[in-house]
Amino acid sequence: MVLFALIAIGGATLYWSRDFVGLADSRPVEGQRNSSATTGQSGSGNSTEVVDLSDKQAGAVKIGPVGSRDFVIFKTAVGTIDFNENMLVQVFSQYQGKILKAFYNIGDDVKAGDVLFTIDSPDLLQAESTLLAAAGVLELQKRTLARVTVLLKAGGSAQKDVDQSTSDQQTAEGAYKAAKDAVRIFGKTDAEIDQVVDKRKVDSTLLVPSPISGRVVARNAAPGFLTQPGVAPPPYSVADLSTMWMLANVIETDAPAYKVGQEVEAKVPAYPDTVFKGRVTTVGSMIDPNSHRQFVRSEIEDPQHLLRSGMLASFVIRVGDPVRSVAVPAAGVVREGDGTMTVWVTSDNRHFAKRTVTIGLQQDGWTQILEGLRSGETVVTDGAVFLSNKLLLGDAG
Repeated sequence: MVLFALIAIGGATLYWSRDFVGLADSRPVEGQRNSSATTGQSGSGNSTEVVDLSDKQAGAVKIGPVGSRDFVIFKTAVGTIDFNENMLVQVFSQYQGKILKAFYNIGDDVKAGDVLFTIDSPDLLQAESTLLAAAGVLELQKRTLARVTVLLKAGGSAQKDVDQSTSDQQTAEGAYKAAKDAVRIFGKTDAEIDQVVDKRKVDSTLLVPSPISGRVVARNAAPGFLTQPGVAPPPYSVADLSTMWMLANVIETDAPAYKVGQEVEAKVPAYPDTVFKGRVTTVGSMIDPNSHRQFVRSEIEDPQHLLRSGMLASFVIRVGDPVRSVAVPAAGVVREGDGTMTVWVTSDNRHFAKRTVTIGLQQDGWTQILEGLRSGETVVTDGAVFLSNKLLLGDAG
């Protein structure tokens, strides 16, 4: 038993000694450095990685002073294009009837007042018939009043007959005016109404004009189609395409950033080089409990009528005033393997020190630097990846 214990103690001692030796061998040897890339110690205690370039190698990079730029605070999202429903009109006839003619097709441009279709309206026929009857009664009452007035002067009638005829004539005038107004509601002009009375001929054809100028975006009208007011589908839909809506549902965390009146820039795949501008007009007052998104609607200017309802659109909404910050060109910033962002600082275009920075926005080829650089320092503006590779590869780079 004593012999067994001594053997166990000796083995543990040997294992501990071997482990200690391994740790000692893993320490860097003093003075061991790469001739092209070196690692020094800064005054703050943080390691500084430096790369030295020859004259020929220095020509592969560009340097410049660190400046400042305005960065726009914005949010991005994806939405769909739709008609501006404030300028989209479903054109119905005011009265039911059978469509006689339809004059425009989808895609045609119309002006306010252009006749879209006509219908055979029994209501118009009844109104014109009532007008003719009222006109006949008025004419009869005028003649009766004139006759009893002459007889009164000749002593052949009493005053009460004249008074009665006067009352009847005034009643007939009121009925005639009401009948004219009833026909005028159908869109008939005074000249057309007078023509109906003069020729004693009714016309049941009702004209249905476009209430706005725009483009026909939907048509369900055809000869023989029976239409009724407010009953879908409408015979025609006309939209003013000078502006369109962009509808989007933004994530809940971005909801507080959106305000009515913010500027919008939208792009659609059909016109990748065209930027459509507009403003936010509506911000939803609730968050969808299922998707946790908020509704945002923007009105987009489209004077050339390029946008189509249903198009997919990506948009940028400016949610704040521009912020002026330190910035370097995007080619001067390198994403390292561990995810950190670095730049290369120099004072003589020969010795370059790598510095870790915190970046913010990236706009128009520039990167916002939040921490790690000061305005006026000289950095690599193009070729930073070359320096990072050379540091990694050493002389082999």
